[in-house]
Amino acid sequence: MKRRSIGAGNLLFDVFVYLVMFFVLFCCLVPFLYMLAVSFSGRKPLVNGEVFLWPKEFTLDSYKQIFTYPNFFRAYGNTFLYAIAGTAIALVMTSLMAYPLSKKNLWGNRFFTKMVVVTMFFSGGLIPNYLLINTLRLAGTRFAILIPFAINSFNLIILINFFRSIPEEIEEAALIDGLGYFSILWRIVMPLSTAAVATIGLYYAVFFWNDWFNSLLYLRSDQYPVMMILRNIVNGTMVIGTGEGASEKTTIAISIKSAVIITSTVPIVVVYPFLQRFFVKGITIGGVKG
Repeated sequence: MKRRSIGAGNLLFDVFVYLVMFFVLFCCLVPFLYMLAVSFSGRKPLVNGEVFLWPKEFTLDSYKQIFTYPNFFRAYGNTFLYAIAGTAIALVMTSLMAYPLSKKNLWGNRFFTKMVVVTMFFSGGLIPNYLLINTLRLAGTRFAILIPFAINSFNLIILINFFRSIPEEIEEAALIDGLGYFSILWRIVMPLSTAAVATIGLYYAVFFWNDWFNSLLYLRSDQYPVMMILRNIVNGTMVIGTGEGASEKTTIAISIKSAVIITSTVPIVVVYPFLQRFFVKGITIGGVKG
C-alpha cells in the first residue's frame, strides 16, 4: 500500500509538472503566433479585428515595407558581424580568464573571483563607461561593441565552475607529457567543455544580436545593427497612428511592428535548437559545482 501511495504521488507530481510546462509553453507560443498571423494578414481583416492565430488575406506588404527601409540589409550584415565576431572574441577572452581562475592553488584566486562577483552587482554607470570608451578611442568604431562586452561575469562564473569539474589528473598527465598550460587549455580542456562553451556562446550571441542601446551610444548610423534600424522603424510607425484615419493607420502600424519582431527573432530561434542539447548540461555542471 505504501509503494502504491508513493507511486500515485509521483504520478500526480509528474502530471502537475507537465501541466505547468504546457501552460508556460502556451503563454509563450500564443503571442508569437499572433504576431506572425498579424504580420502576414491583409489590411481589411486587421481593421475589423478578425485576425488571431492564423493570417487572413495573406500578404507580404508589411515585410516589403521593412525591406525598403534605407540601409536595412547593411544593418543585417552588421548584426551578423557583431553576433559572430563578438561571440568568438567573447568566448576566447572568457576562456582565457576562466581557466586560471578555475585553479584553486593560484595566488590571489579568491580575491579575483570575488572581484568578478562584485561586478555582477555594481558597475561604474553609463557616463563613466561612455567616458572610458571615448577615451580609448573606440567610440565611432565597431570595436566599441566587440571589445567592452567581451567578458560577462555570469558567463565567466559558469565557465570557471565547469573547468573545475574536469579531473585534475588529466591535466597532470598532460603536464608530465610535456604540454604547456595553453596547449592543455586548447587541446584538452576546451574539447571537454563543449557543453559549457555552447551555453555561454548562445548567451553571448543573443546579447550581441539583441543589443541596440550601446549601438545608439557608440556607433555611427552606417554601423547600426538591425535592432537599431528596426527600433527606428517601430518609432516611425507609431507616428502613423495620428491624425485623420488614426484607427486604421494604427492597425496597419501594428502589422509592421509585428513583422519587425518576427524578422528580428527568427534567426536566434533557428540557431537555438542546434545548441539546446548542450544547454541543460552546461548550466547544470557550470552552476552547481564550485
